[in-house]
Amino acid sequence: MSESYPMRKYVMPETVFGDGAAGLAGRYAKSLGATSVLLVSDPGLVAAGWAGAVEETCLAEGLAVARFLEVSPNPRCTEVGRGVEAFKDGRCDAVVVVGGGSPMDAAKGIAASVANDADVRSFEGVDMIRLPGPPLVCVASTAGTGSEVSRFSIINDVYRKVKIAIISPKMVPDAALVDPRLISTVPLELIAATGMDALTHAFEAYVSSASSALTDLDARRAAALVARNLERLYRDPADAEARGAMALASMLAGRAFSNAGLGVVHAMAHALGGLLDAPHGLCNALLLDAGIEANFESARERYADLALDMGASPEDVAAEGAEACVLRLVRGLRAAVGIAPGLGGMGASRSDIRRLAGFAARDACLATNPARFDAARIEGVFERAF
Repeated sequence: MSESYPMRKYVMPETVFGDGAAGLAGRYAKSLGATSVLLVSDPGLVAAGWAGAVEETCLAEGLAVARFLEVSPNPRCTEVGRGVEAFKDGRCDAVVVVGGGSPMDAAKGIAASVANDADVRSFEGVDMIRLPGPPLVCVASTAGTGSEVSRFSIINDVYRKVKIAIISPKMVPDAALVDPRLISTVPLELIAATGMDALTHAFEAYVSSASSALTDLDARRAAALVARNLERLYRDPADAEARGAMALASMLAGRAFSNAGLGVVHAMAHALGGLLDAPHGLCNALLLDAGIEANFESARERYADLALDMGASPEDVAAEGAEACVLRLVRGLRAAVGIAPGLGGMGASRSDIRRLAGFAARDACLATNPARFDAARIEGVFERAF
């Protein structure tokens, strides 16, 4: 029987992967026509020295550098606004960002806002950006977000207390520089949360209604790499092989979800993270198993594939059943990296469920979930996660 290959578009930036990739930031910015760049990062990367190292690559190419180094976890719409002012004040013509998902998503928002002379909140949803932004070079510093290769940006709307998803090919960076060395200074709790974020990206992309042969390759390889290397990196952040494997997993999962889309777990995580100002990866880690249970009947064979990718044998899957097997593996990995189950531990209350479900039901990520979810059904998934 011949296999059908539905036509799908696959978008990704020019990518450099490997130790030393961060050293090319200035060269890439210059090659894209930059003369003055806005350097975007966060205080942790400033303290670790990575922001300064990337700035030096820009100065070495004769570029002027303005700085916006105050991005917080869960980048706020107000911070994007301040970044826009820094871009204009510096008379910049490109953006270079070094960071995890928060600085990179903020940088994408800054670039789009500058080009369109609009508040970043106006871009919420799919394909709401009219004009492409100035050149954007992303240097990834964590193994999880995948934002360096994606068309997504997640911004915290502080006025509504919800994270908004901005999805557009105009958000895809011009260059992605993935240098595993930068992970060496990431705190353990962030290694755990971002690693579970990468796993969630892989899972949701693989079961997505818009998955393709190309995204399937990326998603399954990413799931396997996370399963084999996340706990190892968590136990020993100096393990260069595990760092490289997790950096690769993050990038592959980012490409997968950028092109296939996500699902109910991310829709719920955006609502939860916006309400509690909680780390995105942690939200995903606490919601993934409940999302698998809710979606299982709509993607039974695909979850069985993911169980195999995470290290189960065909005999394991047959004996336990695919659902029980994949849940055991996901929950076991979560526990192995120190994340305790249950939303109550992060400050959520059951009294928040209706509000959270209402926000999640309007999230753009639901469009590619394998099953249909309305607010009432999402309330049930939140209940499961407590």
